[in-house]
Amino acid sequence: MQVLLFIFIQSQADTSTAADTLGLAAQQESMSMFELLAEGGILMIPLFILSLVAIFVIAERWRSLNNSRIEVDGFLRTVGSMLKDGDRQRALTYCDGIDKPLARILKAGIKRLGRSIRDIEDAIHNAGKKEIFHLEKRMNWLATIAGVAPLIGFTGTVTGMIEAFMDIQSLQGNVNPSVLAGGIWEALITTATGLIVGIIAYGFYNFLLGKINRTVHELENASADFIDMLQSPSKNKKDKDRQKVG
Repeated sequence: MQVLLFIFIQSQADTSTAADTLGLAAQQESMSMFELLAEGGILMIPLFILSLVAIFVIAERWRSLNNSRIEVDGFLRTVGSMLKDGDRQRALTYCDGIDKPLARILKAGIKRLGRSIRDIEDAIHNAGKKEIFHLEKRMNWLATIAGVAPLIGFTGTVTGMIEAFMDIQSLQGNVNPSVLAGGIWEALITTATGLIVGIIAYGFYNFLLGKINRTVHELENASADFIDMLQSPSKNKKDKDRQKVG
């Protein structure tokens, strides 16, 4: 009888322990994302700020790069037609109305019409450098966030582990393993957050950098075509002069 009573009490104790464990697990599962991130400590604040800055840069650069695109062939044909008609002022006004990187670059060249082709090329080159600078604006912010965010996350984990082991020392090693595990997973939150922010920033940095490189390539090709277009009338004139001499 005593044996049966002992087995019953033991089973009740096991059931109570299992219920407490399930209750703790359910409580952890019901923790909101905000509460989970708040457990990461004070270093979650700079990580949150970096994530907001990254979102701003990604959205702003994406919008700017999409707005900088232009139908190159049609634009060159229109400008070329105006210049062949001798309507330089109309071409400048047309470029002002477009207000795209290519329009601003060619506008600098149109202003130098009447000078040597070398002066026109220098003006286009300088204008192109300015436009490339604007295209790459704030990209260094994104690169910095991609490198710094994971380091901040690792720092938070290291400081969290230090605190956890200091607590163990203060308790002279008499610590529940669940308490130690709780301290460790709280410390790892900063690493996970830092890695997520860094990966997203690095991925979009390369994506946007690819769009910038393609845009720069288009601007270089369009500028070269514009120079060729300016030289073509003089080439045709030279050919006619040679035919007259012959």
